[in-house]
Amino acid sequence: MYKIPLFDVEFDEREVQAVAETVQSGWISMGKNVQEVETKMAERLGGVHVVAVSSCTAGLHLALLASGIGPGDEVLVPSLTFVATVNAIRYVGAKPVFVDIISLDEPTLSIEDAQRKVTEKTRAIMPVHYAGFPSRIDAITELARHYELKVIEDCAHTPDVSYKEKKLGTWGDFGCFSFFANKIITSAEGGLIATKREDWAQQCRLLRSHGMTTLSYDRARGHATSYDVVELGYNYRMDDIRASLLLAQLEKLDTILKKRAQLRKMYIEELSSIDELLIPFEHFHGESSNYIFPIVLKDNAPLSRDEFRERLRMKGIQTSVHYPLVHRFKIYHDPVHLPLTEAYGKRTVTLPLYSKMTESHIRYIGKAVREALLHS
Repeated sequence: MYKIPLFDVEFDEREVQAVAETVQSGWISMGKNVQEVETKMAERLGGVHVVAVSSCTAGLHLALLASGIGPGDEVLVPSLTFVATVNAIRYVGAKPVFVDIISLDEPTLSIEDAQRKVTEKTRAIMPVHYAGFPSRIDAITELARHYELKVIEDCAHTPDVSYKEKKLGTWGDFGCFSFFANKIITSAEGGLIATKREDWAQQCRLLRSHGMTTLSYDRARGHATSYDVVELGYNYRMDDIRASLLLAQLEKLDTILKKRAQLRKMYIEELSSIDELLIPFEHFHGESSNYIFPIVLKDNAPLSRDEFRERLRMKGIQTSVHYPLVHRFKIYHDPVHLPLTEAYGKRTVTLPLYSKMTESHIRYIGKAVREALLHS
């Protein structure tokens, strides 16, 4: 349908072979591949315990449970995120308290607004490292220490990114990562939890598999012959087929991140001179996964966002919006006023970004953007 889609997966024969070998092995549920994913990601993140799960959403749910958060508690969270971030808070019966962003240039959680919204019921803060860029996680963890709050980092966009020489996902009490189909690397569905505390990791391992004391893989290998169920758990396991995909993808991660950084640089060169556009994080100089490339139509843009997206669609360019604001969804409808979040949410557009793109793709998109704004 599109000359340039919003994203594309980075698959080749390695993923095909990895899946085939797993199927041929005769063991396809959670087993040695999952264990290898956990080991490799622990090495990348450094100094943490890693628990592979079925999704980042499952990871956030288990992190909240392991943190002891439940009914009557409040969790500070941005509205500018995918709804799953906030859903996990509701899963445990807690209340999401929506926090504004810093600015249109830096659309991550505002520490100042978060501090204003701390109450005696606040138990945790859940920053989202939006678009692949770090939240001000050092200031967030300092705020959390002051008020004795848990920090659960949503790292769905940042699989291996450092901030001030420390990996995102290891600053807080928990970091939760996503390997959904449209992420930097993918296992189709999948996620993981990172935490420094072994007891929390063990609790997450217990809860991801029905609260059972031993796993099918352990029993199949003769390491156990029975099991007990000691807590109300969930079916949040990753399987070895998905883990085999992820292992093949992990081999490419460094190359993918390097290519995405190059593409972002090309985009900025192409679009930064357009007066009607603002590019979030344009002057950011730290590490980023460059998960998506959002732009913001300024007030002087001569057409609406829908009209702008339609003009790009007519040129064969797929776009999206990251994200519809959670506090405006019917299930969450909240009268809270988040002026910067709402301004951003009305005017942001996500342009294509994936590692198979070329310089000619970026130039084509740049030309289409200029034409859309010029011929209005």
